[in-house]
Amino acid sequence: MPDQISVLFVCLGNICRSTMAEGVFQSMAKKQPYKDLVAKVDSCGTGGYHIGEEPDDRTMSTLEGHGITDYAHAARKFNASDLDKFDYIFAMDRANLADLQRAEQRRPGSKATVMLFGEYSGTGKAEVISDPYYGGRQGFETAYEQATRFSKNFLREVFPDVEPGA
Repeated sequence: MPDQISVLFVCLGNICRSTMAEGVFQSMAKKQPYKDLVAKVDSCGTGGYHIGEEPDDRTMSTLEGHGITDYAHAARKFNASDLDKFDYIFAMDRANLADLQRAEQRRPGSKATVMLFGEYSGTGKAEVISDPYYGGRQGFETAYEQATRFSKNFLREVFPDVEPGA
C-alpha cells in the first residue's frame, strides 16, 4: 500500500468538471479511512480562461446539494511542474488527456501517472466527463455521479487493504 498520495484533476477551464471531481474526492479524502492517506488534492485547467475565478455556481450548488458544503477553489492553469508535484493527474476528457500527455513528453521522468479519470468507471470501459458548461443542470448531476463513482473505484484500487466506512 502506498504512503500518502497526491491527486490533481484537470479539465479545460477549471470551473466545472475538475472542480466537481476535486470537491467530491476531497470530501472522501477528509474522512476515514482515507483521511491520513491523501496528502494533497487540487484541480486546474489546460486553458487559462478563468484563472482566479470560483467554480461555476452550478458546480457549487450540485456539490452543496449532495452535502459537500466546505469546498472552495480559485481556478488555475496547469503548469508542467505539476507533473512532479502530484502522484496522479486525472484528465476529464480525451482532449485534456492529450494536452497533458504532450506536457509529459516534454518532461521525461516526471513523477505523475497521467490518465483519464474515467479509467476508473467500473464498467470495463473508459468514460469521459462531458463538459456541462453550456448545458443544463443534468450535466452537472451527471458529472457529480461520475466523479463519485470514479473516486470510489480509484480509492479502492489504490488502497485495497482499507475498508471504506471503517
